[in-house]
Amino acid sequence: MTTGDGWTAAVRDRLAPGRLLPLGTAADGTWLAERAAREVLDREVSAVRGAVPGPLRIGAAADAAAAGPLPVPPGGVPAGPLRIAAELAVVATGRPLPETAEEVRTALLAAAERLGLAVTEVDLRVTELLEEAPATEPAPPPPGRTPPAADDPVALAVLGVPGVVAVTDALGAPVHRTAAAVRVECAVAADRPPAEVARAARAAAAAAAPEGAAVTVVVTELR
Repeated sequence: MTTGDGWTAAVRDRLAPGRLLPLGTAADGTWLAERAAREVLDREVSAVRGAVPGPLRIGAAADAAAAGPLPVPPGGVPAGPLRIAAELAVVATGRPLPETAEEVRTALLAAAERLGLAVTEVDLRVTELLEEAPATEPAPPPPGRTPPAADDPVALAVLGVPGVVAVTDALGAPVHRTAAAVRVECAVAADRPPAEVARAARAAAAAAAPEGAAVTVVVTELR
């Protein structure tokens, strides 16, 4: 792989929203992009002394999730318990390995709770023991993009919700309509609880959508 190919792959991975994770219950009709959650969780792992984050995925836990009253978006995980599977490297600090792993587990659970994700399982795997922390390189900047138009009445209603900073188009149009459903995607301020803002955004979208439409909201970014 050439340097250019590596940069392109890194940008593609950074921009891909990943799975859509349920925020709250099936009746809430709100989801958070895995990419946005992973950025927060990686920072929590990095804050633990001696821990270096590796690949991290979030998906449904072993317990099966029941079908909800609102449509699950493409790539979405139905509402229910979630599981984090994470790899990490540990720097030799003289600290017992189980102590570092347990602190990482606690940090991940606490961060997931703040995000509004119902994580009940954390599966950690230490893949490498390091003599010193690796040098960190800045992530490649995303390519310039034209902000999506926000002239749809549902989009305008969502933009009026405190904590919503933009509508986004990671999955397609910011407002996706079918005969019976409306899905809105947006970015939420990083200092606000995404689950709380998403519920308020859904209420605003439902008030502006056609009567009887099944309204859902997807938070694709935390800015």
